[in-house]
Amino acid sequence: MNQELYDLMISKNYPEAFAKIISIEMNTEYTGGRMLRYISRGENLSMEEIADEMLAILSDREHFKDKHMSQHAQEKINIMYREGFEEEGDE
Repeated sequence: MNQELYDLMISKNYPEAFAKIISIEMNTEYTGGRMLRYISRGENLSMEEIADEMLAILSDREHFKDKHMSQHAQEKINIMYREGFEEEGDE
């Protein structure tokens, strides 16, 4: 759980159960940092707005992860094309 995010939400009078769910889901430095900034800057954000932002942050994170996986795979394919394909048993 992201304790700093949880404490901020409690200090802004969000329900404990809601703060706990958000802080558990925002468990990486990237996601937690974004949510901390969002809640810190916002005045009277509704729980719906915070939940929507959480979903947007998680979506961005998935897109970023998929992009990096795709780039890594493309890099491996490029190496195979440049260096050729080794057949099984070739040394």
